[in-house]
Amino acid sequence: MLDYFKLIRPGNLLFIALTMYLIKYGLFEPFDVAITLNLFGFSMLVLAVVSVAASGYVINDIFDVEADQKNKPSKTYIKTGISERSAYRMFFVLSIIGVGLGFYVSNMVGVPGFSAFFIFGSAILYLYNSQFQQSILIGNILVSLIVGLIPIGVGLYDLLPAITPQNQPTQSTIFSILIDYSIFAFLVNLLREIVKDQEDIDGDYNAGYKTLPIALGKKRTNQVLFLLGLVPIGFLIYYVYEYLFGNTAAVVYALFLLLAPLLFFQVNIWTASKKSEYSRLSKLLKAVLFFGLLSIGLLQFIIL
Repeated sequence: MLDYFKLIRPGNLLFIALTMYLIKYGLFEPFDVAITLNLFGFSMLVLAVVSVAASGYVINDIFDVEADQKNKPSKTYIKTGISERSAYRMFFVLSIIGVGLGFYVSNMVGVPGFSAFFIFGSAILYLYNSQFQQSILIGNILVSLIVGLIPIGVGLYDLLPAITPQNQPTQSTIFSILIDYSIFAFLVNLLREIVKDQEDIDGDYNAGYKTLPIALGKKRTNQVLFLLGLVPIGFLIYYVYEYLFGNTAAVVYALFLLLAPLLFFQVNIWTASKKSEYSRLSKLLKAVLFFGLLSIGLLQFIIL
């Protein structure tokens, strides 16, 4: 039973749920914006997103058995504690729960077409693991896109249906904040996905994957990562200067918990070559993503 629990990455799922609740109760409520979902409806939305994400982790492990046996043998659960058949059954159950709840919440907000996001997300996660892992960068971009769409998704379900001509300026401002967070999450996660490919290059090569490090080699991929790393740094500097410069606490938070780690990443990625170095940098980017999204709940103390 413990293996099943570990298979769905509970820590990552908790992070997704925390992000969504922070958006609703740390951003929407303090700014008194018009919302559509009550606590029950929003919790169903969170459960839908978490279920689809969990199904993605399961299908990832199913297709990654060969690579994981080389990259992380101690964290390979399929064919050791869990049969492949049971894992597939778990994937389909989680996908059905996620898509079903997504359809329910979409009807609750009066936009049944929104359920397509869950169908699309579930399908993309399956295709990523079964097909796109064989294509350079496509899988990395798709996974990062899904991560980046989480803040926007909350806005689509909770803000968009409640827009009226009277509250449109306020709703649009809050929605634009969510878009900014989504862009930052996409950029940081894309970096992390490529760093993880660097970390897993040996197992991925044995499994026949076509990742960027396998195509370009570690050194050139480091150079690509360095150039890509300049984008979220530039985005962050512009955002701090344009919107947060008048608030000392916000500037200190952004400099020490977001910008400083990204600069540390830039310095170290240039010379990284060992699996342990890439693992450390991957965890660093995960921390940046965490503190970046956590700041959603702090905006009320910055702006109000």
